[in-house]
Amino acid sequence: MSKTASNTPPEHFDIVLQPQTSFFKLNLAEVWRYRDLMWLFVRRDFVAQYKQTILGPVWHVIQPLLTTLMFLFLFGKVANIPTDGIEPVLFYMSGITIWNYFSACLTNTSNTFISNAAIFGKVYFPRLVIPLSVVISNIVRFGIQFGLLLVFMIVYAFKGVPIHFNLYWLCIPILVFVMAGIGLGLGIIISSLTTKYRDLSFLLTFAVQLGMYITPVAYPLSYLEKTKYKWLIDINPLTSITEAFRFCLFGKGTIEMQGVLYSLVFMVLVIGVGTLVFNRVEKNFMDTV
Repeated sequence: MSKTASNTPPEHFDIVLQPQTSFFKLNLAEVWRYRDLMWLFVRRDFVAQYKQTILGPVWHVIQPLLTTLMFLFLFGKVANIPTDGIEPVLFYMSGITIWNYFSACLTNTSNTFISNAAIFGKVYFPRLVIPLSVVISNIVRFGIQFGLLLVFMIVYAFKGVPIHFNLYWLCIPILVFVMAGIGLGLGIIISSLTTKYRDLSFLLTFAVQLGMYITPVAYPLSYLEKTKYKWLIDINPLTSITEAFRFCLFGKGTIEMQGVLYSLVFMVLVIGVGTLVFNRVEKNFMDTV
């Protein structure tokens, strides 16, 4: 009996599941192996969001248009805030486009653990796949709204408004990448904390609304140049990205390289901290969700 058992070949396992031992280990190679699953999540996020709506993705067009009209009335007509020589409609729409991408990445990523707890409890896959799929799926939304912005730029160009297509446009993907990184980092930090502190999800809604007003979305940075509140806008890592986005599009605005570098460093730090917290919570979040 023992002789037969000793001759039995050892079992071979294709996948060995082990607890995460390194806080900063991302397992990007494993995430890449599950890229097909990630694309399924991307499709799920986009389709499920509008599955039972009449207009579907058209809401991606309606929302920035309505917000632009509101900004035109409140900040343009009532407050009479200048737009740095940029056509007001284009000024507001450009700020709304880049801000919407950040806010969507942040809010949707922050629900990673809670909204996907049922999936996490049934099957194994790298947990980082879901927040990454959120960032990618929101690229589609950004692309639609950016395309709408381009249409308006072309329309105004025919009306005689000078529109300059230059090499700065090549920097736009980098700026979008930094926005996505900041949204991803902050989102996975909040998603990790909300497994124990559900109040953060309510606080986040308020924080996103407040964040838009301390980011030069509806006003140029130059408007606050001599005010006592400029320091608050300067420490916001989204300020320089928003201003640089407009500068790349229109060649006007306030752009400071140290501000862009600050945003880049902030993105790296927040992703690092987010990774640490995410890996720590990933071990036992099913016990608290």
